[in-house]
Amino acid sequence: MKRKANRRKRKKTVHVFLMTMLISGAIALSLIFLAKGFIDKRERRSPEQILQQTLLTYMDCISEKRYGDMYGMLTKGSVKTISEKDFAARNSAIYEGIEMENMMIDITSYDKENLTVKYNTSFDTVAGNVNFKNEASFLEEDDAYKLVWNDSIIFPLLGASDKVRVSTTQAKRGEILDRNGRMLAGKGIASSVGIIPGKLINKEKSINKIAKLLEMKPEDIEKQLSAKWVKDDSFVPIKTLPKIRDIELLMVDPDKVVLREHVRQEKLLNITGVTISDTEVRQYPLKEAAAHLVGYVQNVTAEDLEEHTGEGYTSNSVIGKTGMEGLFEKELKGENGCRIYITDSEGREKEELACITVQNGKDIRLTIDADLQSWLYESFKKDKSCSVSINPCTGEVLALVSTPSYDNNTFIMGMSEKQWKLLNEDGRKPLYNRFRQVWCPGSTFKPITAAIGLESGAINPAEDFGSEGLSWQKDKSWGTYHVTTLHTYKPVVLENALIYSDNIYFAKAALKIGAEKMENALSGIGFHGEMPFEIKMGESSYSNTEHIEGEIQLADSGYGQGQVLINPLHMACIYTSFCNNGDMIKPYLLYKNDAKTECWISGAFSKKTSRQVLDGITKVVNDPHGTGYAVHRKDLTLAGKTGTAEIKASKEDTSGTELGWFAVLTPNKNEKKPILIVSMVEDVKERGGSGYVIQKDKPVLEKWFSKNLE
Repeated sequence: MKRKANRRKRKKTVHVFLMTMLISGAIALSLIFLAKGFIDKRERRSPEQILQQTLLTYMDCISEKRYGDMYGMLTKGSVKTISEKDFAARNSAIYEGIEMENMMIDITSYDKENLTVKYNTSFDTVAGNVNFKNEASFLEEDDAYKLVWNDSIIFPLLGASDKVRVSTTQAKRGEILDRNGRMLAGKGIASSVGIIPGKLINKEKSINKIAKLLEMKPEDIEKQLSAKWVKDDSFVPIKTLPKIRDIELLMVDPDKVVLREHVRQEKLLNITGVTISDTEVRQYPLKEAAAHLVGYVQNVTAEDLEEHTGEGYTSNSVIGKTGMEGLFEKELKGENGCRIYITDSEGREKEELACITVQNGKDIRLTIDADLQSWLYESFKKDKSCSVSINPCTGEVLALVSTPSYDNNTFIMGMSEKQWKLLNEDGRKPLYNRFRQVWCPGSTFKPITAAIGLESGAINPAEDFGSEGLSWQKDKSWGTYHVTTLHTYKPVVLENALIYSDNIYFAKAALKIGAEKMENALSGIGFHGEMPFEIKMGESSYSNTEHIEGEIQLADSGYGQGQVLINPLHMACIYTSFCNNGDMIKPYLLYKNDAKTECWISGAFSKKTSRQVLDGITKVVNDPHGTGYAVHRKDLTLAGKTGTAEIKASKEDTSGTELGWFAVLTPNKNEKKPILIVSMVEDVKERGGSGYVIQKDKPVLEKWFSKNLE
């Protein structure tokens, strides 16, 4: 029985195996028939479909730069006329040279008898869109359809000896002008120092000599001379230097810098093979006086080109890096013109394929007065300082000055490593833009405290706070800390406190106002917020933390110390409220022919409050006891406020520095030449404090009002 069961089992296994084989065979046969059907179906595609697909595949290869695959699709006759290397070079030079992309092919007809396909081509280039009608012919070779190629496949009118040219017309960069049309940045002429390699005598020695005079490395000059395009008779530009004009040398007392530059260029010309010629450059006539304001341009870098892809920059472009040059780069740069065209073997133009017309950059006219900008710079150039000036009635910014400064023309000429190192390592920080920063305001903040106190009702202008001598503290909880002042006077009322710049009065006033009301009022006039201005300025603040912490900080804040920091332009804007019935005027930098005064903050203070504060700061300049009396004038009325801020590491620090401030303005709305200047100077300790700043501003005011009379 057991043997019989095993026999049955074996019989069953064989049966299953045979069935599996039959099913597998059926599936295999089905797959073969399916494949055959697919092949038959594919083979049954019409010649029209095959030719169209071949053409589309060829065009896809162009976009993908697969020139070898394209060459493999050509007829034997076509291959005989051009090598694969030359074919790839021809196609890549044209398509990549015109920056072809986004190719679209629209097949319009098919000629069965002649095996030709007509189609429309469209693609984008560096000079705009190109579109044209064309046709391609095919031959059947080795059971396949091959493309009959010649240059007309690229462009219909392109012959074998023709060339596709791309010409760029550089857009002229717009000028930056002051309010009177005076150039702050624009076209200038410089001297291009170049070498004609074939004329160099004792090449190595000459290059070393040239390198020393130009403050360059010999290897950098050799690298420029070894460029592929350079021939023995080529003029190879090496460096750009300032243009020395004969009139500058004929002056009675020529500038020493001019004389040094003249001597250097004479020495260069004495080297055989060196030539100096005129070249057009971006020029900044005000130089150091407006460098932080105007900024500078530089040649684009690889990083710039990557960052600004598609914005029309080329390796020959310049780009604004700082100041107005950077801020208004889009408007100033314009759009380069570009043409793509075909020329014959004689260089004659056959056909224009695409063209973008050049659009020169726009001129940018600023509200800046170039004279005032220069006068302020000349007055403060030896100091670490900043000055801002605005029209207090309109908000037009008349000057923005930071000192010490640098000559922005040096960035155009090509700054040497030595020059760059000197600028960066200079302890006075000439590259640092001080008018954009925030500073401790000292007593120039007192009119603001006065306005907040009057507005809140915490200060009665007639209330006598009582004379405390030269030192005061609220109570013994302040420990050893006292508020000190420089003068005693009676009665201790608001007007006298402004005239004598009394720290104690304003410390008491701040305590009367209270921290919460002080914070809210300051927030309401722009503290801890961004200024509405073309240039991003530092944000003014009343505390390093969210709130004013404690009575001592609050008392110190009242007279512009503690942790109060303010931007000079913000300070100027707040002062405009005192002569505009309490409205803070919005500052602006772009000149407008029909400018209308705009408010930054309407009703920052009431008319009554602004008038009371204005009366007080007018007395500061016109009362003989006032701290600003040194600029008092008989021909017109000025108002202002001085300030000295102590910069100390701690309350106990006795070796800290001082910032000197002076804010001065014409309070009369009918003044023919209205002006408001806020100046700040670092390190005025032992130099007269705010009095030092007054003496610097005084000649500037004299020139301003004299200019008005002229």
